[in-house]
Amino acid sequence: MTSSNEMTGGEALARTLQAHNVGPIFGMGGFQLLPFYDAARRLGLAHSLISDERNGAFAADAYARITGRVGVCDGTLGPGATNLVTGLVESLNGGTPVVAIVGDAHRAHSGKNMTQEARQLEILRPAVKDVLRVERIERLPEMTRRAFMIATTGRAGPVLLDIPEDIAHETFGFSPEDLEADPRYQAIPALRCRPDHASIEQAAQLLATAERPLILAGGGVHLSGAAEALQEFAEQESIPVAHTLSGKGAIACSHPLSAGIFGRYSRIANDVIERADMLLAIGCKLGEIATKRYTVPPAGKPLIHLDIDAGEIGRTYSSTLPLWGDALAGMSDLRAALHRGADARRQSRQAYADEIKERMEAWLRDSMSKLTSDAQPIGMGRLMHELRAAMPDHGILVADGGFAAHWGGLLFDTRVTGRSFVPDRGFASIGYGLPGAIGAKLGAPDRPIVAITGDGGFNMTLGELETARRLGLNVVIVVVNNAASGYVKALQHLMYGEGAYQSSDLTETHYAETAIAFGCVGIRVEDPADLQRAFDQAFKAPGPAVIDVIVTRDPAHMLPGVDSRAVTAKKGDRIA
Repeated sequence: MTSSNEMTGGEALARTLQAHNVGPIFGMGGFQLLPFYDAARRLGLAHSLISDERNGAFAADAYARITGRVGVCDGTLGPGATNLVTGLVESLNGGTPVVAIVGDAHRAHSGKNMTQEARQLEILRPAVKDVLRVERIERLPEMTRRAFMIATTGRAGPVLLDIPEDIAHETFGFSPEDLEADPRYQAIPALRCRPDHASIEQAAQLLATAERPLILAGGGVHLSGAAEALQEFAEQESIPVAHTLSGKGAIACSHPLSAGIFGRYSRIANDVIERADMLLAIGCKLGEIATKRYTVPPAGKPLIHLDIDAGEIGRTYSSTLPLWGDALAGMSDLRAALHRGADARRQSRQAYADEIKERMEAWLRDSMSKLTSDAQPIGMGRLMHELRAAMPDHGILVADGGFAAHWGGLLFDTRVTGRSFVPDRGFASIGYGLPGAIGAKLGAPDRPIVAITGDGGFNMTLGELETARRLGLNVVIVVVNNAASGYVKALQHLMYGEGAYQSSDLTETHYAETAIAFGCVGIRVEDPADLQRAFDQAFKAPGPAVIDVIVTRDPAHMLPGVDSRAVTAKKGDRIA
C-alpha cells in the first residue's frame, strides 16, 4: 500500500460517492464530517448548504423521484441528524432511494455528554429502511456501497450511514479498488423481479374475460419506470386507468382512457370502480386517501394486485390474485400473455372506453364555471386552471402537503406520460414545496419547475429561497395565500360549523415583498385576470420567483371535495 493512498475517512466517503456518480448533495456541516466537506470541495462534488436538514432530505427525495437516481443528504451530530427525520419518513413511505449521511460522536468519548450528542440512531432507525454504522475506517467504502445497494433494491427507500467523528478524521491507506462502485446501484430499480409464470397466466385469464376492467395506478409505476409501458398495455387491452395522487402521469391525463384520480377527490373514477368487474392495481398501496378511508373499492370487488413489496398486497384490501414483482417486469409479462385476442377485446370494450372519455369531458364542462370564475379573492379552481394553461407540457408541478396536493391531484392534468406531478404523499408533510422544487430543478434543469404551497408550508421553509437564489435556480413558487392553515380550518368548518376555528388562522403576510427581500422576483396577484401575466413573468425570471396569490378566505371553499372524515358539509363545498 503506497502512502499516496493514505486519506481520511471523510475523503474515502467522498471518493466512494464520486464513484457512484452522485448528483447534488444537500446538507449543513459540523465538526464530525469536516474531512468529508473538505474532500467534497477538492473533488468538485456538487454539495450545497441548505437552511434546515429536513429541507435537505426533502430536496434529495424530490431529486430522486424525478431522476430515479439516489438522492443524498447529510447532517451533523445531534440536531443535524434528528432534523432529518420528517424528510426521511417521506422517502421511506414513498419508496424513494435516498442515502442520508450523519456524523456521530467520537467513540472514545461517546456517552459522556459530548456537545449535541443524542441517541440519534434510536431516533432515526424507524425513519429509514436500514441503518449502517461504520465501526472501522477500512470498512467505510464497503458500508457506503451497501447503503446504495439497499436503497435501490426491492422496495426502494432511505438508508442511514452513521459515521463517528474518529472514523471521519482518522486516516487509512485505501487501495483504488477499495473506492470503486457498482454502477447498477446508482438508480432504481437496480434489480427487477417478476411474478411467477402461473400467476401471470391466471391474471391474464381473469383480465381477458372481464368486460369492464380498470387499472388502478400508484406511485410505484413511476418508481419502476413503467408509465409508458402501462399506457401501451392499457391501449392494447382498451382498459381505462385511474390513478392515485402519486400515480398521476402513469397515463397522460389527456388520454381518452384516463379516468382521473380515484379516492377522496374523484371526478368519475370512484363510480367507474363501483361498476368495474375486475380491478388491476399496479404499484399502489391503497391507503386512506386513495380508498376514501377504505370505502373504495367496495368490499368484494375482484382485484389483481401487482407490487414490488409483498407486504403491501392485502394490507388494506383483500386481493383475488397477488402478483409479487416489479411493475414494469410484471406488466410486460402480463401484456405478452394477453397478446392473443387483443384486437377482439379492444373492439368489445370500445363502448366502455368511449364512455370514460365522454364522462370526463362532461365533468370538465360542468366544472368550467368554477375553473374560469372571476371571483375575488381568487378561487382555487381558477388558480389551478390558469396554472395548467401556463405550464408547458414537459413542466413539473411539485405539490406541497395538504390541500395543495389535493387541488393539484384533482385539477392538474398531465399532457404527457411520466412523472410531471410530484406530491409528497409518503408522509404528506407541509413544507415540501420549496425544497422539493430545488431538488426537482437540479434533477431536471431543462424542465420548468413550479411548486404550489400553502402559506403555512411556505412559512416553514422560506429560508430556502436563499438556497435557490444562491444556486441560481429558476423555480416558480406559487403561494396559496389564504391567511390560514387552510386544510385544518376547512375541516373545522365542516365538522364544527362556521366560526368554530382554533389555531388555524395566520397573520396576513405579503409574500411577494418577502421574496424581493431575499433578492428574488416577487409578484402579488389579487385579480384572476392577472394570473397569466404573473406566470409569464415568473417563468422568464433568472432565478427564483414567488407568485403570492390571494385566494378565498372562505373555509367552505378551501377543499376540492368534502373530506371523508367530515361529519357535516354544506351544499356547494365541492369544486365540481
